[in-house]
Amino acid sequence: MIAYIKGILTYIQDDSIIVDVQGVGYEIICANPFVFQSFEHNEVFVYTYHHVREDTQLLYGFKNEEEKYLFTKLISVSGIGPKGALAILASVDVAGFAAAIEREDDAFLTSFPGIGKKTARQIILDLKGKLTVAVDYSSATESAFKQNKNEMLVQEAQEALKALGYTEKEIKTVIPTLQKEKTLNTDELIRKALGLLMK
Repeated sequence: MIAYIKGILTYIQDDSIIVDVQGVGYEIICANPFVFQSFEHNEVFVYTYHHVREDTQLLYGFKNEEEKYLFTKLISVSGIGPKGALAILASVDVAGFAAAIEREDDAFLTSFPGIGKKTARQIILDLKGKLTVAVDYSSATESAFKQNKNEMLVQEAQEALKALGYTEKEIKTVIPTLQKEKTLNTDELIRKALGLLMK
């Protein structure tokens, strides 16, 4: 089983992303591929579910463990396949979906494409009381995702500094400070680094 993929995000398509791992391109189907857009042409970490059937093998990707957990629970419900599970993930957060299950909200569940009353009742029957663990993942996985993104921004800043003529030795002196910066902007990191290097 392929639990995750770590490599260079080379391409984003309407329903999937392509991640290059040492020269091998893995196509990973996602509910919303564009959540990974900030990592394009940089290293990305994607949680995956390896779906194997007699006639095909597919990789499904998620930005965190809680989404992957919900996906695996959904496809265990009779009447819901991977496509249906992705359609749900594309338009709802895990905590909101778990809350709807606990309150047995049929109307909410039948608002998703392909989910009728019978399937909605089956989802409630199979998953009520089983999704609270998914919600517990939230804070930890969100923190990990932010950390991963910050590493990518620092890497982008490093490349920019190299292009400006700074040596590896010089750049290494400011990396620890950049890694502590809480920013979502590469330009801010570059300005901070330049300020430190000019002292």
